[in-house]
Amino acid sequence: MDTDHLTDIWSRVFGTQPDPSLWLVIATAVLALGAVVPHTAWRLARNAVTIAHEGGHGLIALVTGRRLDGIRLHSDTSGLTVSRGKPTGLGMVLTAAAGYIAPSLLGLAGAALLAAGHITALLWGATALLLAMLIMIRNAYGVLTVVLTGAAFVLVSWLTTPEVQAAFAYAAVWFLLLGGVRPPFELQGKRRRGGAVDSDPDQLARLTNVPAFVWLGLFHVVTLCSLIGGGRWLLGV
Repeated sequence: MDTDHLTDIWSRVFGTQPDPSLWLVIATAVLALGAVVPHTAWRLARNAVTIAHEGGHGLIALVTGRRLDGIRLHSDTSGLTVSRGKPTGLGMVLTAAAGYIAPSLLGLAGAALLAAGHITALLWGATALLLAMLIMIRNAYGVLTVVLTGAAFVLVSWLTTPEVQAAFAYAAVWFLLLGGVRPPFELQGKRRRGGAVDSDPDQLARLTNVPAFVWLGLFHVVTLCSLIGGGRWLLGV
């Protein structure tokens, strides 16, 4: 591979691209909302949120020095991340807390990239994260889900026009921001009905002696603030 070709790839990935029109930004927000609000669409789209949720657990487990044994994604949109290490302490707390806020924080980071004009960098970065996660997947459905999601990013980033890439990137980020808000409300509803007795907030309550409802409230604050902040960046206001 010659130097000119490497330079071209570097420029393509880390260079900036023109901002899309406001109508496209709004249209992708509406499209993402259509994937999050209707129950039928959400049942399928929630798989992508689960990828981000479990990926958040896995990433923080590694960052805090825990050993990541594997990640499983299930067809009912649930998931499981298994790590080994000290059963208490800050590392375990951060790992348990990461899941419900990961989609929103990823969306916020994506909004920052798009606001800076780095559309291609976002697409390639998402592909790299999915590839890294694929190595740790331990069940067939999880492999299928991550491969299909990653393939969508690869195909769009290589085979489509800049306009299509921008639309895809904005739709994906809007989806993470909007889709990240719904799971904490779903969990709150399950807890109100006596379900989800061993959810992330319950585990955090046992680890910290801070009530589960406080952790759930924190998830609401992070996801809603991410949506507001990320939305402002995407809209340029």
